[in-house]
Amino acid sequence: MSTVDWTGWRRQVGEPAAEGLRERKKRLMRQRLTDTATEMFLEHGFDGVRVAEIAQACGVSEKTVFNYFPTKESLILDLDETTMAALRTGLAVPDHCPVDAVLRVLSDELHGMTSWIAAQDDPAQAAAMIRRFRELIRSTPSLRAYHRDMTDRLIGVAAEALARRTGMSPDDPEPQIAATALLGLWPIQFRSLGKHLESVRTPEQVHKAVTADVRRAAKLIEAGLVSFKALGEPPIPTLAKHSGQERALPPG
Repeated sequence: MSTVDWTGWRRQVGEPAAEGLRERKKRLMRQRLTDTATEMFLEHGFDGVRVAEIAQACGVSEKTVFNYFPTKESLILDLDETTMAALRTGLAVPDHCPVDAVLRVLSDELHGMTSWIAAQDDPAQAAAMIRRFRELIRSTPSLRAYHRDMTDRLIGVAAEALARRTGMSPDDPEPQIAATALLGLWPIQFRSLGKHLESVRTPEQVHKAVTADVRRAAKLIEAGLVSFKALGEPPIPTLAKHSGQERALPPG
């Protein structure tokens, strides 16, 4: 039996600063369900555990589980709503670079993991458990499919936010490709974390190394988004000489 509360890193990402008693009870029940489910999935495999067994382990009905989680897959991949809210907030600020906004969300999520590892009595064991979590997602077809669907939803949220900045439609090619590129930073961080957790590193070193990898990828995206940013800005009048004097030419 592990002595590491390995699911704690997922709770640190989106726990609210203030909430009422009812909201707190609901959050704690949701937390209990997802933590119990994930531990059972890791021990027996995703397909080897039924939702009814998770409900029994938590002392609730199967219906209660589905009241909190619409699908079995969402029991383990449960942070999408938090990420969506963070994206909406970060990308909604017109003066903030979209890449910087996304990097802040990624940094918060990475900090939740590495700070939790550092707080454990056995950081090496904690890191190994996060690797097991990653491998469970990668090795389970239904979880991979759910994760792809979740990513598509996040791309839609980002495209809507970016489209509002430029007065375009979210279905236009420019916000679609910009959102897709920005969401591509998540798998970069996901793979980088797995790579650096496999080596003998402190949590601080892991955080620094993963951040460096993500920022390398972000530089390429930032260069491409320069032209996208210009779509939301008014055109700059050009100057032409006429009879020895300069006059502004109207756009177009």
